[in-house]
Amino acid sequence: MSVVGFDFGNDNCVVAVARQRGIDVVLNDESKRETPAIVSFGDKQRFLGTAGSASSLTNPKNTISQIKRLLGCRFSDPELQRDLKSLPFLVIDGPDGYPLIQAQYLGETRTFTPTQILGMVLSNLKSIAEKNLNAPVADCCIGIPVYFTDLQRRAVIDAATIACLRPLRLFHETTATALAYGIYKTDLPENESLNIVFVDVGHASMQVCVAAFKKGQLQILAHAFDRSLGGRDFDEALFQHFAAKFKDEYNIDVFTNAKACLRLRAACEKVKKVLSANPAAPLNIECLMDEKDVKGVIKREEFEQISVPILERVKIPLEKALVEAGVTIEHIHSVEVVGSGSRVPAIIKILTDFFGKEPRRTMNASECVAKGCALQCAMLSPTFKVREFQVNESFPFSICLSWKGYASDTQSGEVDNQQRKVVFARGNAIPSVKALTLYRSGTFTLNVEYADSESSGPANISTYRIGPFQSAKGEQAKVKVKVHLNLHGIVSVESATLLEEEETEVPVIKELASEPTKMEPTKMETDEAPTETDVNMQDSKIDASGAENGVLESGDQTSEMETDSKVEDPKKKVRKTNVLVTEVLVHGGLAAVDLQKAVEKEFEMALQDRVMEETKDKKNSLESYVYDMRNKLNGKYCDFVTDSDREQFISRLQVVEDWLYEDGEDETKGVYISKLEELKKQGDPIEERYKEHSMRGPAADQLMYCIKNFTEAAASNDPRFDHIGMEEKQKVVNECMEAEVWLTERKQRQDSLPKNATPVLLSADMRKKAEALDSYCKRIMTKPKPAKPTPHETPSPAPSQSGETHDQEIDNPHSSSDQAPNASNEVPSAAAKPMEMETVESDTASPNTA
Repeated sequence: MSVVGFDFGNDNCVVAVARQRGIDVVLNDESKRETPAIVSFGDKQRFLGTAGSASSLTNPKNTISQIKRLLGCRFSDPELQRDLKSLPFLVIDGPDGYPLIQAQYLGETRTFTPTQILGMVLSNLKSIAEKNLNAPVADCCIGIPVYFTDLQRRAVIDAATIACLRPLRLFHETTATALAYGIYKTDLPENESLNIVFVDVGHASMQVCVAAFKKGQLQILAHAFDRSLGGRDFDEALFQHFAAKFKDEYNIDVFTNAKACLRLRAACEKVKKVLSANPAAPLNIECLMDEKDVKGVIKREEFEQISVPILERVKIPLEKALVEAGVTIEHIHSVEVVGSGSRVPAIIKILTDFFGKEPRRTMNASECVAKGCALQCAMLSPTFKVREFQVNESFPFSICLSWKGYASDTQSGEVDNQQRKVVFARGNAIPSVKALTLYRSGTFTLNVEYADSESSGPANISTYRIGPFQSAKGEQAKVKVKVHLNLHGIVSVESATLLEEEETEVPVIKELASEPTKMEPTKMETDEAPTETDVNMQDSKIDASGAENGVLESGDQTSEMETDSKVEDPKKKVRKTNVLVTEVLVHGGLAAVDLQKAVEKEFEMALQDRVMEETKDKKNSLESYVYDMRNKLNGKYCDFVTDSDREQFISRLQVVEDWLYEDGEDETKGVYISKLEELKKQGDPIEERYKEHSMRGPAADQLMYCIKNFTEAAASNDPRFDHIGMEEKQKVVNECMEAEVWLTERKQRQDSLPKNATPVLLSADMRKKAEALDSYCKRIMTKPKPAKPTPHETPSPAPSQSGETHDQEIDNPHSSSDQAPNASNEVPSAAAKPMEMETVESDTASPNTA
């Protein structure tokens, strides 16, 4: 099972995998550790990652980037509208009010949702991981910004489904950084918490996390963020500065040319990086537009001056994080800075002044999130055993439920007023389960909403229908609804239970004894008749270990008071009935049918990409064969083909080359394969003659070596072979003579032929002849010696004494069983080399001589 962590950024992505020796960052096909988060659509296929980045200047309108900013946002969102001004591709308003991306693909205009584009990016990252691991990848952990709304988190899950991935957890990027930092620390305190602030300034956003570390434990105290404060904002400030400067000096307006904007933005990003380590940086671009070369220079002081509006926002999330964490600067042990945008010296200066200490860079600024995600995936996967380290995550938003019954729920037909109740407060633990008790006479709906304005998305998250159900007594029924905040940070109504009281004779003791076994302590209302708008809320928050953490007050009554009223009436028993919960709507979410269509469409596009890649490979193979064969025909293959055939073949190769660059520029894979097969029909015999000429000599030498050694062994007076009869030795000699005659005859015939003729002596035939000779002769020459009788005893031919003789041979220390007959009788095989053969002969002869 794979253990993979994905960090998909606004600009670049990183893939980390868990191995037995630790966490490694995976290299892509270009041997780079970072892969651009780009999808480029061409006329025949898509180009993902680095290949797509190469098309950003040549095909800007069909190259999609910064997809993270479009995910889960409404088209009318002011932040999205500001982003769209700098994007070269077309984004339109979809029928549901969410953005759609328009691009030319396969010769026609297609529209894609941001979720589909993200699915393509994740598919590329999955492919990179699979190539590195040489195994399929499914289980993973994906890093997301802490400010992602419920809709954005669902969109990431959907995109992972499109990419055939199964996320074990959506992990906050700052929490992943804290995990990668703390799990390797061996000096963490056991009692007092060590408070560390993690500041992540990425390409498009800034995130701050206050974490408390203890031995084997990480507690997230607070999150804070700025969605639109990142490295690209500094790039944009430089872009606006030089665009205005070039308009004054060169009278060119880059805003009227999409490619000029892209080139200038790329140059400004390089200038920003140079200014991070130097007091000044030049900018030179050839033929920016209107065939004009432009140049300029900017100092770091000037850069910081034009970036003042951006730098002024850096302190806001810092202050907010400390307030929510309930700590002061004096309680902060250290500050860790990560993210590509954190390299700007002005940001480091602000952090130093704010915390009164120099920020540290103990982790890789670009890879820590991916490594933390891989660690979390390893902790959730049964494949790896990870050091005990508890991660207590907190939720950055406040979530409430609102409800009202249908008109049929009341006798008068009037609809209740909308009511709201906060179920998950800001900073709530992840995961959590809470229960809400309502009184209803029939089917009703629950809306999951944001309780504050922290989320930039819509206030409504999702809508659920609870029912149908019917109270046995025809009165308002008591319904307990469980709301789940899962590991991904997604809120859902998990279940609903109808609670009805029945008269029973069950003793009080038995009733109370059954209470601790329930997930939620049962609550009972007081004797007063409840109205439909009465609500009792119990906070039975369950952390990752399943422990309950206190109760919440609801209105004028607490859940403890309601539980006491149950004990007072031992004759009442509560009957529980499950009620159907239906997810009616996820506002802005992808329906199950649309998700399945997106999965199928991704499969079709991936298949098209694979076909085109295979077609390119076959085309390149044909082109390489043409060039390689033509060079060899004029070189080492020259003597192995007649002059007329060579000229004819070269001419044919030229025709194929011309076809490749004209009519064959855009053909199918099958056409390239057939063209290559036709050429090989004429070229393979030439190659075969050359190979045979090269291999014929060594193969003949090997056969002659085998013949010589077996002949000498059979004709020698070596005592090692005295036990072999002369008739059998003669068979070996005859077999060797026959093989030598065959070889001599074939060599004479082959030597009489020119090199360009079909060979009659093949190296394969000689190898087969040598193997057959070796097998036949070795069976005779390695026959073991017969057992010798002991010197002091006369052997008796009588059958009755054979058993005694055998026993004496076993007991005799000089018996033939102590000798190694095979060692003294070995003869070299046909596969042995001459030097090896000489060494073996000297080794085997020395014991017998002694």
